[in-house]
Amino acid sequence: MSLLLRRLWKLCHGKPAGAVVKRSSLLLSSNSYSSSSLLQTPPCFVLTVAPCGEDLGKLVIVKANEFCITDLEKKVPLDLVDTDEMLMVGASNGWVATLKDDGIVRLQDDLNPFASDTNPKRIPLPPLVTLPRCQTQMVTNMAMSSSSPEDMDCVVSLKFFGPQLSFCRPGGKPEWTNIRIANPCFYSSPVVFSKKHGMFRILASGGYLIGSWDARTDKKSKPKFQRLRFRNVPNLSKTKRELLSSCCTSEHLVESGTTGETFLVKLYRRPRASGSEKMQTKALMVFKIDDEAPSLA
Repeated sequence: MSLLLRRLWKLCHGKPAGAVVKRSSLLLSSNSYSSSSLLQTPPCFVLTVAPCGEDLGKLVIVKANEFCITDLEKKVPLDLVDTDEMLMVGASNGWVATLKDDGIVRLQDDLNPFASDTNPKRIPLPPLVTLPRCQTQMVTNMAMSSSSPEDMDCVVSLKFFGPQLSFCRPGGKPEWTNIRIANPCFYSSPVVFSKKHGMFRILASGGYLIGSWDARTDKKSKPKFQRLRFRNVPNLSKTKRELLSSCCTSEHLVESGTTGETFLVKLYRRPRASGSEKMQTKALMVFKIDDEAPSLA
């Protein structure tokens, strides 16, 4: 079934991001896909960790709704953020996923500003299994179906760069279910979890196709695919079209935790003129996905 996309907001042209963060910063939120918040707290960027002795450091964050730097008393191990031996590969619901050379993914709540620093939680997942003609060293991101991997029904998903998508139920039967995605349009896209649909979803590059996987059962289910058709695309001037064509474009799915509405966000960025590695946002387009629209061929 095709979906109609209705333009929700006008093009925001020439406005840089409201907060400047380091390239290595990590976005933590209660749900990496939903706009609802755990304990009514906003998502935040972890900018850095300020050393405070005994191989520990205090978190320095920027809250998404304040755009100001906040120094916290929350202490975390320095080797979590300042070592090449441990790689952070994703964050979801306030948990971060780390990957060491031993091939073990571990879920940790150390970087959650609202979690205990005296009793941090570390949950190792089973060793990764690499499918033929796939790789598991480069992880695109991690998503979870609930707020805690300790829940019996929680499913953790890892999306690797390339065709492999993997699922694991840490609180139940801890083993990986691995899927090879045939369509290369999904190879570089992140995975998200939709509470509304109860499925893990991936938006294909270009934003014209959504793939959905139901991993709540131990059986492999066939994915569902939905084609998207854009409507009411703004009529841009030649200057704006040339600007957009010069940018790096990325597409993202965002779901409202209160209304269940799903939005497709197109982000246009390009390097700063100074040659800095930081990218500057040049334009932003937001579309609402209409699930109840009639089917189109």
